[in-house]
Amino acid sequence: MQAIEISGLSVSLGTHRVLNDVSFSIEPGSFVAIAGPNGAGKSTLLKVLLGLVPPEAGRLRIFEQPLDRVAPEWIGYVPQIKTLDRSFPALSCELVASGLSRRWPWRVCRADHDDAVEYLELVGAGHLAHRPLRALSGGELQRVYLARALVRRPRLILLDEPATGVDVSGERDMYHILDDYHRRAEATTLMVTHDWVTALHHASHALLLDRRVISYGPPAAALSHAHLVQAFGHSEHAHVEAVDIAARPPDEGGPDG
Repeated sequence: MQAIEISGLSVSLGTHRVLNDVSFSIEPGSFVAIAGPNGAGKSTLLKVLLGLVPPEAGRLRIFEQPLDRVAPEWIGYVPQIKTLDRSFPALSCELVASGLSRRWPWRVCRADHDDAVEYLELVGAGHLAHRPLRALSGGELQRVYLARALVRRPRLILLDEPATGVDVSGERDMYHILDDYHRRAEATTLMVTHDWVTALHHASHALLLDRRVISYGPPAAALSHAHLVQAFGHSEHAHVEAVDIAARPPDEGGPDG
């Protein structure tokens, strides 16, 4: 069984072709980093998996089910752009609890409250449970959204730039949390990222997109110099240099070795 099977997927937004004949499959339990230049279709791919953007052509199955038969609780999602009005008078635990019911919980029952607090603690944000959303920093709000995505114990986690607004220390913590949840829950994770070093160190696979699949496989191979040049169009791109450095094997000996 494959966690995700995509064949010949094409998506257009208006007259613009965003994804063109995309095909790949993902085994259960994989951690896939999705990379590519701006406008490559990375976020659109996640929205297709969520059923928010209809494909123009192609075949898509999640855990061997067509999209219209995928149970909502199978998927947890952290968007890059938060549409929630920060002035809305609500607490962090209420936002997390909304992930359980997929609607706003005007009254949170004790069981849902306890689950929300548990998952806020899991992402290092237990102290934010009863803090108003308007009082959260960008990094704190990102942790709350991560707790909201995980509280349903999903089989598939979709993350669109999860480190947005998070400082360096918080980013390390977040990836440790994701790694730990990924292992414990045996979940399949897809993460859109511009951080190639993170992809190399945390992902089991990388998918390099530029409206079509440039490469897919183990990160060091999929994000090779040649593939990144193909995606970004020139060899001096800073991301290419970062991957070259991160993928370089450590020295096996000292100055004399």
